[in-house]
Amino acid sequence: MTTDKLLSEFETFQGELRSFILRMTANVQDTDDIVQEAYLRAHAKIDAFRGESSLKTWVFAIASNLVKDMLKAQQRWPETVTDICREAALSNPRFMQESMQIRETSPQGNFEIKEHISFCFTCVAKTLPLEQHLVLLLKEVYGFKVKEIAEIINQTDAMVKYYLYAARSKMIDIFDHRCSLINKQGTCYQCTELNGIFNPKQKEQEELMKITMVRQAGNKNREALLDLRMEILQELDPFESGAAELQMHHLEYNRQVIASYLAGNP
Repeated sequence: MTTDKLLSEFETFQGELRSFILRMTANVQDTDDIVQEAYLRAHAKIDAFRGESSLKTWVFAIASNLVKDMLKAQQRWPETVTDICREAALSNPRFMQESMQIRETSPQGNFEIKEHISFCFTCVAKTLPLEQHLVLLLKEVYGFKVKEIAEIINQTDAMVKYYLYAARSKMIDIFDHRCSLINKQGTCYQCTELNGIFNPKQKEQEELMKITMVRQAGNKNREALLDLRMEILQELDPFESGAAELQMHHLEYNRQVIASYLAGNP
């Protein structure tokens, strides 16, 4: 494969790669650094690419290894990430002032609950063990087959299936117990609280009814509710949506809060 062909094909999936890495790292700068490094490594090793897998799978494998190298020494986030960040925000007027300024001035400063569900998933998924986190995103959001994922993370098909089962079970349990959109006794009301702040003229129920997940919240099939969350992630590019700047601001704030929390809770 020529370098021109590499660049041409890389551009067709660069957006997916970038969003995948962001959802793994929760850090825009790290994401851009890894995307660039993945391309440079692919370029340097292009003669070794034999086409036994797709170029996309090969590059995602390079990027996934870079992500694992970066994250393996870091602590995973606690399941109470939304509580921790909410409490920190309540005592930080500057954060809310900055958020309102973005909301009022940026073309990417909109707030919709579907966007926040995607953002929330990014934070909560960082509670999973690293391999489970990788597999869940690769399979359920980016559509890779089990065999392709096994190649990407250098594991057997059986291990990929185990990681996927364990990751889905864990995420279902977290959302089932914590998310008030699913469970009326859930402890996290962040979606509706933020909707009330950023969309004060909009009735909460009108916004909630836009979400298929909420309309089907009475469904006892917990697997289906997780799949609906995945569909939201598939539909949204966190860098290109109408809420991108506002959500990136929230994500960076959460990252800093959790980093500080973990530093004080080794």
